[in-house]
Amino acid sequence: MERKYSFENLEVWKDARNFVVDVYTLTKTMPEHEKYGLCSQIQRASVSIASNIAEGTSRTTDKEKIRFIEIAYGSLMEVYCQFYLALDLEYITKEQFESQKSAVDKVAIKLSALKNAYKKRLND
Repeated sequence: MERKYSFENLEVWKDARNFVVDVYTLTKTMPEHEKYGLCSQIQRASVSIASNIAEGTSRTTDKEKIRFIEIAYGSLMEVYCQFYLALDLEYITKEQFESQKSAVDKVAIKLSALKNAYKKRLND
């Protein structure tokens, strides 16, 4: 029987995984000279989102789980800021930015919902 970990059942983690794939696809279109600069930073921050969701679910207390969800949210906002910078530098189009903003919104809403669920359980 295949073992399944709790984070693998979370829709927000699945969305975060898809987001990473989208980020890597988008950064491949950016200038080569940004490979170790902005592209690398966007990629690392996007990976951090899914990773912190997974790590947080392994924690024992809801307080710890909340902390990791907050870190994931912070990484998501970091990526969002970097999309703005990529737009300002004309590395991505307005349409690409808007598409990524929709993905950011989707993950942000689910991260907030998960955090609130842990908070509610913590306060009960």
